Amino acid sequence: MVGLDTSHCVAFTKLFNDPRATGDLGAVDVVAAYPGGSDDIPASRDRVAGFTKAMRESGVEIVDSIDALLAKCDVVLLESVDGRPHLEQARPVIAAGKPLFIDKPLAGSLADAIAIFRLAEKHKVPVFSSSSLRFGAGLAELKGDAKVGEVLGCAVHSPCELESHHPDLFWYGVHGVEMLYTIMGEGCETVVRTHTDGTDVVTGTWRGGRVATYRGIRGGKADYGGAVYGTRGIAAIGKYEGYAPLVAEIAKFFRTHQPPVAASETIELFAFMEAADESKRQGGKPVAIAEVIARAEKEAAAREE
Repeated sequence: MVGLDTSHCVAFTKLFNDPRATGDLGAVDVVAAYPGGSDDIPASRDRVAGFTKAMRESGVEIVDSIDALLAKCDVVLLESVDGRPHLEQARPVIAAGKPLFIDKPLAGSLADAIAIFRLAEKHKVPVFSSSSLRFGAGLAELKGDAKVGEVLGCAVHSPCELESHHPDLFWYGVHGVEMLYTIMGEGCETVVRTHTDGTDVVTGTWRGGRVATYRGIRGGKADYGGAVYGTRGIAAIGKYEGYAPLVAEIAKFFRTHQPPVAASETIELFAFMEAADESKRQGGKPVAIAEVIARAEKEAAAREE
């Protein structure tokens, strides 16, 4: 495990190392960890020592470098709460051929996200990234629910705290956007954002005229939820169920080397969030996803080596 500055590291380790775990989950143990940490983000700097202590007390060996970690493991969980170092942290893991899960946010920029997947493709190493919200009970199944019919759109809400070193939605809004993409899939063409101190509303228009909306909440009660709109009915999106469904998917991925989320979908998801920032910079004008990806691909090319 790389990055001990998030509660995920302790929570995931408890699930993986549970002696009662069976199947794929029972075949994975967290055995070593590199703490990492970012001095300019309090949410990282002020927590890494405490989580490192908890991991050590749980029996996980603490090492002083990623290279030292790679000598002790078969697969890697990249958990650093700060997305900016993820590309550099992923490089040696990918070069070593280790299957890699990268926790949210995948990266600190869309260009870095693209560069990570390009490196993985070049070295033929399986990599995936996802929020735990994608794997809540029944969420993906709503796309094929006969009572809903063909999905025409959705409206999703989630907490949306901001962190100044990341694009606005990357830090926490990614959870809600992950839910949105679980329902809608790829194909968003344009993004429009309305921003206030307490709220963000981001509307995406998909090919064929489908529309989905993300509401990021900073003022008032913040929770996860939403609704799916179909040709036959409207269905509520279920409540958040914790980390267990995601951890089960990670364990399966480590065994099969088959990512449960396509790289192309994750890239578009991050492009959606980057386009939301660009719309904000332009005063709420529509921004084309394709143009955002094209710019980022040029930047990514210089970061692959």
